[in-house]
Amino acid sequence: MAHRIHKYTGEKIDVSYDAGRCIHAAECISRLHAVFDNSKRPWVQPDAGLADGVAATILHCPSGALHYERKDGGAVEPTPIENTIRLDEDGPLYVRGDVTVVNGAGEVVVHDTRLALCRCGASENKPFCDNSHISIGFSAPGTVAEPVMTVAPTKGGKLRIETTTNGSLHLIGNFTLVNDEGETVFQSVDEWLCRCGGSGNKPFCDGSHNRNGFVAS
Repeated sequence: MAHRIHKYTGEKIDVSYDAGRCIHAAECISRLHAVFDNSKRPWVQPDAGLADGVAATILHCPSGALHYERKDGGAVEPTPIENTIRLDEDGPLYVRGDVTVVNGAGEVVVHDTRLALCRCGASENKPFCDNSHISIGFSAPGTVAEPVMTVAPTKGGKLRIETTTNGSLHLIGNFTLVNDEGETVFQSVDEWLCRCGGSGNKPFCDGSHNRNGFVAS
């Protein structure tokens, strides 16, 4: 889904903001309030802090709503050397890596290094999280039932996430699932994860989307 990208220009660093993907984790505000202050307009003021600090803060944005472009010769945004998916208890899938999301029609939705993907099934902005899990009281563990290493993938490489029409997330490529403590609980190169919210074996798909009328592109 295309969103309007807001750009904030600074002398040494520019900041872009996709409001449609922001889940208000407020990492930016808590870490660098001088630059990110939602009581001001514009709420992002890149020159109010050092470029290094702005860049470091943006990398903590879990949804990928914030990105930066250095103009002072500083390092570009890094691509994580490993594809990881953190299972947030009662919340979304936090994805980091070299990731491309493709919809059921085979169209590229986004290519990014940071994403927050809905797994409650209720988001109005699928496949992205919009915090609907809070309002519906979604319940899901921050780990897997039985930690297991099905494959020991090499680090790096590209991860493709297909949002199958009215179905689950199909992950193709090396990835590691980590629990909400950051511990590795599962690794694979080809897996199906639930995004309808109904699986009895979360985070894995068990076909519940075929029974509960889940609809998504």
